[in-house]
Amino acid sequence: MAGYQWKPIEPLSDRDRRIDLAAMQPLYETWRASKQRLEQTSPSGLREFKDRLIRRLSIETGILERLYDLDMGTTEALVTQGFVEDIVVRTSTDIEPARLIDILRDHEAAIQLMMDCIAQKRDLTKGLIHELHAILTRHQDTTTAVDQFGNRFEIPLLKGKFKEQPNNPKRPDGSIHEYCPPIHVEAEMDNLLRWVSSYSSEDPIIVAAWLQHRFTQIHPYQDGNGRVSRALVTLTLLRADILPLVIDRNMRVEYIKSLEAADYGDLTSLAELFANLERNAILQGLSVDAEKEVSHQRTLTAAVIDNLAFKLGKRREAKAAELRKVNDLAVLLRERTRRHLERALTDLERTLATIGQPEIRIAEGGPDRGNAHWYKFEVVETANAAGKFANFSEDHYFLKASVRFQRERLVFVASFHHVGRELSGIMEATAFSQLVSFEDSDDRESVAEDSIPCSLEPFVFTYKTKEGDIGDAFSRWLDGAFAIALKEYGDRI
Repeated sequence: MAGYQWKPIEPLSDRDRRIDLAAMQPLYETWRASKQRLEQTSPSGLREFKDRLIRRLSIETGILERLYDLDMGTTEALVTQGFVEDIVVRTSTDIEPARLIDILRDHEAAIQLMMDCIAQKRDLTKGLIHELHAILTRHQDTTTAVDQFGNRFEIPLLKGKFKEQPNNPKRPDGSIHEYCPPIHVEAEMDNLLRWVSSYSSEDPIIVAAWLQHRFTQIHPYQDGNGRVSRALVTLTLLRADILPLVIDRNMRVEYIKSLEAADYGDLTSLAELFANLERNAILQGLSVDAEKEVSHQRTLTAAVIDNLAFKLGKRREAKAAELRKVNDLAVLLRERTRRHLERALTDLERTLATIGQPEIRIAEGGPDRGNAHWYKFEVVETANAAGKFANFSEDHYFLKASVRFQRERLVFVASFHHVGRELSGIMEATAFSQLVSFEDSDDRESVAEDSIPCSLEPFVFTYKTKEGDIGDAFSRWLDGAFAIALKEYGDRI
């Protein structure tokens, strides 16, 4: 049965460059500035956050490749405490705990190599990629091969050396997915390295997605290509001074589908997946708790005095005023939300007019309306679940729309709130809905369901973001969120 046929890799195209990640550039810049502040106010907190991120990446990259399985409880323990064999019980994984720890430490060492490359300003070369592959496969001596009759057998794994035999997998439908033939690997890798070295001015997420896909198209090693490609993604993002991203086990299907879409020329879904993961990593990084940081090299009094000087200094006041310009954009997006919902609800009213008259209301919220504290619980609870800190010490804005038809009411809320324990200049929009059932015609009793998230990912913007750059993307995000709310409501009535 015919499947994907290999073809030489292609450079970054104009279509790739037009992928709409306009909302990410201000986020990169804001993270870089925030990271500098965290390096002063909470160096150990920032270091611990990065260490946990690297440990999580080290675990998940092997699960994606089906090297091992590991339950979530043990995963969290290893992320928190480090790669210690005593944490792993035999029933929590499908391989020997000692072997699991060896593999995880190899993965961690590979990421450390990428970080060392940044510090030492090493160029990305075939020699470096061979070194990376050898580290990642240090405790893997064999790999599975398939002969012309479909028989599977184990062969020695070449470590730090390109493949000598084809490694084209058979898909579940019987088709064959062709990767680069061994004879062309050297030339293809030369093209890959030459092109990627010229992309320093491109969006790092788009470059990372391009590099990930083109490397997997080549599949230069007999095994370990997925792990190597994700380590190279880490290198690309670290060089751009942003955070590594973690593709976890729950994203495996979406991740593979995105790579398959890229096989046929569309890099968009892979780039958007990477952008969502990078956005979440940055928001979690901004939630590092600086207040817990006490330097062991200074007295507590000295630390407090320094902290007061930092907080009360004129430069900090000026910077805070600049960061709070993000509130102006929140107000503009709240107004855009109002216009969008007014149009949508007018259409809904027209649709329902033949069977009854719905009761529709729209209300704005924020410090300019005296109700900024509304929905704090729902917003904070959602942020905590995602490992982020919703900062209600800063201004909070929202737009509330309610629709009542007969005995059912939909309440839809779009919230605009600051993220991070300190003022970061970053806000996110989230959306949720509530469904209310009235039990009698006098409205004396009603039962409200818990809040229902209406956005898979928050919409993030910063004090450097321009409305014109992200207006269309925000409208698409809002349209999707409100569609989810209406679907839930429609199922009820």
